[in-house]
Amino acid sequence: MFKATTIVAVKINDFVAIAGDGQVTFGENTIIKSTAKKIKKIYNDSVLIGFAGSVADAFALSERFEEKLEQHNGNIRKAAVDLAGYWRSDKVLRKLEALMIAANKDTLLIISGNGEVIEPDDGIAAIGSGGMYALAAARALKRKSTLNPEDIAKEALLIASEICVYTNSNISVEKL
Repeated sequence: MFKATTIVAVKINDFVAIAGDGQVTFGENTIIKSTAKKIKKIYNDSVLIGFAGSVADAFALSERFEEKLEQHNGNIRKAAVDLAGYWRSDKVLRKLEALMIAANKDTLLIISGNGEVIEPDDGIAAIGSGGMYALAAARALKRKSTLNPEDIAKEALLIASEICVYTNSNISVEKL
């Protein structure tokens, strides 16, 4: 089982938000930080990314992804596919333990080191230890409320933090 933080993204029409908790866990049973920020805006503040897994690995991936965005003139799909292929084939990157969500106003993607680039059908994506809890909560909130993407993402992550021991309620949210 992948033990890491929780990131959830919600896209409705041209609005997208990504929320992440702040917990950094060392090993199986030690919380060493509770206020980490695991989401950020890149590529002239037009793309949001959130990552779960090793922090150093995630930073390496975010830098590579931004390079791919530059190469593909901001085309998030092409950059994601290029990154996933590079991630799988590079000897060093292949060992990274991280997952990433990338989004802009048009596209929401999950990118993994296994070469997967997944675009969810419903505009909701979640990764990390509490990802499935946050995904379920976000789907229910999107279906049964009129909340905006930012509020859905935040509330879904709060729900996940009540269930997953690798997720805390110190939540940061970025939106486009």
